Amino acid sequence: MSSPGPAESAVQPSDASAPVRQDFIRQIVREDLASGKHTSVRTRFPPEPNGYLHIGHAKAICLDFGIAAEFGGRCNLRFDDTNPEKEDLEFVRAIEDDVRWLGFDWAELRHASDYFDVYYAAAEKLIRQGDAFVCDLTAEQVREYRGTLTEPGRDSPFRDRGVEENLDLFRRMRAGEFADGTRTLRAKIDMASGNMNLRDPALYRIKQVTHQNTGDAWPIYPMYDFAHALGDAIEGITHSLCTLEFEDHRPLYDWVVDRVDLAGNPDLLASLTERGLPNVAAKPRQIEFSRLNINYTVMSKRKLTQLVAEGLVDGWDDPRMYTLQGLRRRGYTPASLRLLVDRVGISKQNSVIDFSVLEGALRDDLDARAPRRMAVVDPLKLVLTNLPEGHAETLVFSNHPKDEAQGTREVPFSRQLWIERDDFAEVPPKGWKRLVPGGEVRLRGAGIVRCDEVVKDESGAIVELRGTLDPESRPGMEGANRKIKGTIHWVSAAHAVEAEVRLFDRLFVVAKPDDESTGKTYRDHLNPDSRRSVTGYVEPAAAAAAPEQAFQFERLGYFVADRYDHAPSRPVFNRSVTLRDTWATGKDAG
Repeated sequence: MSSPGPAESAVQPSDASAPVRQDFIRQIVREDLASGKHTSVRTRFPPEPNGYLHIGHAKAICLDFGIAAEFGGRCNLRFDDTNPEKEDLEFVRAIEDDVRWLGFDWAELRHASDYFDVYYAAAEKLIRQGDAFVCDLTAEQVREYRGTLTEPGRDSPFRDRGVEENLDLFRRMRAGEFADGTRTLRAKIDMASGNMNLRDPALYRIKQVTHQNTGDAWPIYPMYDFAHALGDAIEGITHSLCTLEFEDHRPLYDWVVDRVDLAGNPDLLASLTERGLPNVAAKPRQIEFSRLNINYTVMSKRKLTQLVAEGLVDGWDDPRMYTLQGLRRRGYTPASLRLLVDRVGISKQNSVIDFSVLEGALRDDLDARAPRRMAVVDPLKLVLTNLPEGHAETLVFSNHPKDEAQGTREVPFSRQLWIERDDFAEVPPKGWKRLVPGGEVRLRGAGIVRCDEVVKDESGAIVELRGTLDPESRPGMEGANRKIKGTIHWVSAAHAVEAEVRLFDRLFVVAKPDDESTGKTYRDHLNPDSRRSVTGYVEPAAAAAAPEQAFQFERLGYFVADRYDHAPSRPVFNRSVTLRDTWATGKDAG
């Protein structure tokens, strides 16, 4: 059994100045507290540690922990570790990291495995009541007996076994006498029910698999619906928040809680109290809400696992993945994901959110707080011939144009600069406002420059531009006010730091990569340009960044120093998001 975690204050309180959130779940909670049904709120976030959390889980985390925080309650982190052959401590550690990264902490850290003996005692109670039986049907036979949506199921031929025989067989299952799959413990409910979940569902199955927490102590494991409902009751959860796919499971949830009746079972309650668990004061209420669906993504844990296993991405934390670990490495911030959840809202209506809403939340967060820096990702040399050889000076730049509190920085300037290759056009298109032969452009914070000469190599490729800096156009001089259409950024070639810049884009090129109606699978829709790695140059103040430090590289987008690979001596930056939604102009190939 896990030791009790932090006290109620572990769930961070919400900002008192923040607007009061209004949605149907919060309204239920308010009414329950006002009526006296509950004196406090208890919620839980119950992930299965069989993979990494994805962006859809962010909504559940923000809701479970957010509700508790807003109403002065508690939220537990409880791992649903009832399927040990697919679970791993690696996933446990990542999930804990994700929850904390999003800005939350749990009142207590719990596991379904903490309660295995309680679940077992509850199962025996159901057998003694005539509410459960041991069934010898194979999995295939169970499916045959189950019926269809239009036809009722048939009773198992083992449904009428007596209590003593069922207890004996269940105890022998517990003792490890039977092979995997040969027997199950099933609830005795109604094989004719219109709800398939009530057609005598399995409560326990035999799995002689070593468990990460309990070792080989248990050769049988409870099914999710049984363990989840009882786990909520054991922990005194008041509001059990689930996504809509569990709506049809709610009658089974209520059936388990009611038939086991922990509150009315002194022996079970005594054993729970001895282990520091709360007294069960009220029946937990399951409430369903719509999950977070975003186009251009897949959120199936199975498909995410396949992407990793088949080498289609570089691991669970690949910045193109929509796992929380991947989004974090991409440069998404906790604040941006919380903002996304607020904007999407809580409802009963399933819908698909456009990917631009996710990107917009990140842009809005980083625009307000990310320092500005200059970087060049496709460098072209510009030599200012009217400056002397070895010329170098220091210019002062604001770190953020809208936030004076972020201060200023020194940026070196010299005779030779790097500019973006696509900021020059030998034959400019209509409406061009950047550099052309004989034309002028403003160098950000440095003055106005004219291109006098284009230097090419033997193949005709442009390798260098030569120009002159107007000495009367430096910032603060009268000539600086001359009307010039374009402004470009730059870095001093003598002082810039070479950097690896990873240009990430959406992993899929169609809005519905899960749609297989055309005979294609999500693999066929992978974006071949979802990652490009280029060598660029950054100003020294950018190279000095700490890992996970975010910047706006002026005119290029928002970038983050890679969480693992970045070092000031060998900078690595990931593009988090472009300054504008480039997909809105028809980039979708689907």
